[in-house]
Amino acid sequence: MGMATFIHDKLVTLLRDYQDIFAWSYQDMLGLNADIVQHKLPLNLGCSPVKQKLRRIRPEMSLKIKEEVKKQFNVGFLAVARYPKWVANIVPVPKKDEKVRMCMDNQDLNRASPKDNFPLSHIDVLVDNKASFTLFSFMDGFSGYNQIKMTPKDMEKTMFVTL
Repeated sequence: MGMATFIHDKLVTLLRDYQDIFAWSYQDMLGLNADIVQHKLPLNLGCSPVKQKLRRIRPEMSLKIKEEVKKQFNVGFLAVARYPKWVANIVPVPKKDEKVRMCMDNQDLNRASPKDNFPLSHIDVLVDNKASFTLFSFMDGFSGYNQIKMTPKDMEKTMFVTL
């Protein structure tokens, strides 16, 4: 048994032994307690809300978006909003498994928000810094952004249209 096979087998065993700590579906993601942490979206003074005009989406892509919206709505990640002040369009990004990643066109919201003085590092720098390590995992965080709730007063800023 070569070293690569040995390491592979040990990693598979580790993942199987601790499979209960991973989120395998949206239902598995309980999220972090809102008393500990919440996302906030501050705005620059004088910025007005923006409602983007609805963009047309191909029918087959629209069906995939509807499926994803339904899944996220059923587990409480999404809620219906009536007459929101902020509205963004969905930007569908096809995935390798023929599903769709729903991204939002938040350019207007980004322009209205103050710039972060401490931005995240570029991914290439993070990867380069790990070059001296034997193992490095690119394991998917399975929609980790859904684990930290948005503060209720800022939820409206994240509304999107799905027609």
